[in-house]
Amino acid sequence: MRYHERTKHHFNRFAAGPGQLDWANQPDPFRRFEGAALARLPVLAPNEEPLSPAYETLFEPRALAGAAVTIRTLSRFFEYSLALSAWKQAGATRWALRANPSSGNLHPTEGYVLIGGIAELGEGPGLFHYAPAEHGLERRADCPEALLARLMRGLPPQAFLLGLASVYWREAWKYGERAFRYCQHDAGHAIGSVRIAAAALGWSALVLDGVADETIEALLGLDRSADFGGAERESAELLMAVGPGKLPENTSTVEVEAVQELKRQRWYGKANRLSLDDPVPYEAIDHVAAASRKL
Repeated sequence: MRYHERTKHHFNRFAAGPGQLDWANQPDPFRRFEGAALARLPVLAPNEEPLSPAYETLFEPRALAGAAVTIRTLSRFFEYSLALSAWKQAGATRWALRANPSSGNLHPTEGYVLIGGIAELGEGPGLFHYAPAEHGLERRADCPEALLARLMRGLPPQAFLLGLASVYWREAWKYGERAFRYCQHDAGHAIGSVRIAAAALGWSALVLDGVADETIEALLGLDRSADFGGAERESAELLMAVGPGKLPENTSTVEVEAVQELKRQRWYGKANRLSLDDPVPYEAIDHVAAASRKL
């Protein structure tokens, strides 16, 4: 409540902000992990399979048969949820738009996927970071088949896990200490986009609301300080189960011990630095983020 009162707009004035934009320090909208192998997803034409169904059918129970999880359906899934949708230009300035809306088009949300069974993604299952500019998946960690089965326990065949994280600095650069609000706002946009994209393939997408933030951080590698040395950190938002057909509604968590075992597997890549200078610290963001952590 203190954060809300401190950062809300008022009838006669806006909430306090940075006062100006430091354009030289504007964060890079694209996170990459140097040294992580990138598997590009096929760019599909609108008339290529899998085709987009009529919008109204997305809300009709069992109107669409669940498509198999392949490199092509995974490409469509990301195309409709977290991918670039267009480029715009004014003078010499050029910027991208994305399928998931974002406040100020700053896109603090990063996407990760834990998946197996797709040969085009390399040898064996793994954890991947989605790179929207390249429309590809960067392999962040290997995950043996037996360990993947433990992490997917209770989920139907071909289901996978999707994780979302926020780079607070991408919003704080423009909005100051109000950034935490916008990151939550954009995480909600991403959830909506993921659910619509999944429905277009006959898949379901379920937020696993029983998973603690520190477990999500471990699963996505966000707690690996060496991988973010000198780079802006990401904060865990949520974990979703995605897959063909209907997901069990009683699924809400993952095996914590299995997540800890994933931490001991082979990891790849170092996060790129997004701004030239260090992020401006905002204690209000740190405090509200700590107070809202799911334990």
